[in-house]
Amino acid sequence: MKAVIFAGGVGTRLWPLSRKKNPKQFGKIVNELTMLQIAVNKLHPDFTWNDIFISTGEQYKEVVRKQLPKLPKDNIIVEPAMKDVGPAVGLVTALFMKLNQTEPFLLLWGSDHLVKNENVFRRAIREAGKMIKNDPNKIIFIGQQPRFANQNLGYIEFGQRIKKVREIPVYQFKAFQYRPHLSTAEKFFKSGRHTWNLGYFVTTPQFLWNLFETFAPVLFNKLKQINVSYKTRNYEKVLNKIYPTIDKISFDEAILEKMNPKNGYVLSVDIGWSDIGAWEALKEALQTKPEDNVIQGNVMLRESVDNLVYNHENKKLIVGIDLKGYLVVNTKDVLLITKKESVPKIKKLVESFEGTEHEKLT
Repeated sequence: MKAVIFAGGVGTRLWPLSRKKNPKQFGKIVNELTMLQIAVNKLHPDFTWNDIFISTGEQYKEVVRKQLPKLPKDNIIVEPAMKDVGPAVGLVTALFMKLNQTEPFLLLWGSDHLVKNENVFRRAIREAGKMIKNDPNKIIFIGQQPRFANQNLGYIEFGQRIKKVREIPVYQFKAFQYRPHLSTAEKFFKSGRHTWNLGYFVTTPQFLWNLFETFAPVLFNKLKQINVSYKTRNYEKVLNKIYPTIDKISFDEAILEKMNPKNGYVLSVDIGWSDIGAWEALKEALQTKPEDNVIQGNVMLRESVDNLVYNHENKKLIVGIDLKGYLVVNTKDVLLITKKESVPKIKKLVESFEGTEHEKLT
């Protein structure tokens, strides 16, 4: 089995640490490792370096090579332009159709995820791989059992249990729900029939290729041209000509919302997953209990609870007194101070910088 990690996003919700030139997946956020390195490490030892592929943007390929020196050069799949998840998955599928059409492959959307229960994670992947090897015309989604009613994540609804393999229940896939309202998220959490959608799934290139041909014919025709050129000397020329002309579309909209639910299975497991694409999510992932302070760098807090303070200037001491529920992030050119509940406003703030004197800070 092969594994593909998608590492092309920018991540404005982790601004000012995450910037266009240095996105969150390439920054040292946890234990002096970058999120990309952490994402790769959790695949070992089940996957060798030859089995791991990274999909990223043209502007980040050298960073990937530097952070993952053992990764074969050809295992970096470069997108000439950022065209959303649908085309990104399509490009990977087009290339894998030239490598091994029927070998199961694992797609992991998000190189900024923490997985605390790595043994459970790897066991779920192994079992999904075995199932796909026996039934290659399926997609198996791996979801995280919800810990709370999170309205910032997508959900997968599953039906009856089909079987149980090595203590992991296998359910029939039913439907997706993208970022529901809080009241709906609370219903999902209580139902016991929903799992957080992580963007993790196992299938075969051939089956996914067939879905693109059926449900996204315009996109498929362009991907087909790239597929034909792959492993020839014209590949980069064709890729750079065709890929930027592709329309942006999400993978859910292009494929998953149209596929027959009978072709999908769901593994809902507790892998201790957290998406640290936003500051409040990072705190939730690293804290032991909600009142904990999460700090990094030269920081001193007194009589303070439930804060996250990151200081990236070693010669400056950040002192907080009587703080509750604050986010403080200090970089060499930006000091961000906000309440935790105001974190969603960060993205809009950064977007407002475009065309202004502050655009250089994005």
